[in-house]
Amino acid sequence: MSDTNNTREGERNGSSKHQPQEAPMPLKVIDSCLRLSVIPLSVATIWLTITIHQSNPDYGNLDYNSIMGLKYMVGVSAMCGIYALLSTISSWVTCLVSKAWLFFVPDQVLAYLMTTSVAGATEIVYLLNKGDKVVTWSEICSSYPHFCSKLTIALVLHVFVLFSFLFLSVISAYRAFSVFDPPCDSQTNSSA
Repeated sequence: MSDTNNTREGERNGSSKHQPQEAPMPLKVIDSCLRLSVIPLSVATIWLTITIHQSNPDYGNLDYNSIMGLKYMVGVSAMCGIYALLSTISSWVTCLVSKAWLFFVPDQVLAYLMTTSVAGATEIVYLLNKGDKVVTWSEICSSYPHFCSKLTIALVLHVFVLFSFLFLSVISAYRAFSVFDPPCDSQTNSSA
């Protein structure tokens, strides 16, 4: 009887210690593939956005420097690409894999930054295509069609990066919180 109690007590003590566990291999491969896919998508977004320029004899030149929101999109894309490269390398280093919080916090922050960047860029593309008659902004895509088409492609690539970071934030949250026991049910504890 005392052996059984000791075993149960040892199980309880062992379960209370939160040993970091390495993610299952398929999850690790998905994580790495998502992180690797962010790199070329971010580079393509940056390249398309920076190289966009078009001249119109009536209205002048239009490039990415003319629109502040595009600078923000380029900055966020650069952060995402650099972080994706560093985190992909780090995810295969054993001593860092056990530190799930090192991936969780930046993944969450970048997912939020990507959300704001995509929202801002979407608004810019919408205003360029449709204008806003209430504040007398006319649409400019009829005057700068090349600029608008390249910017739309850059936005689509940026949205793919956003979805990658949303999935990465879910995976890193799973890794960070799976080491903890689920909360106790108060009804179960009161009957015991």
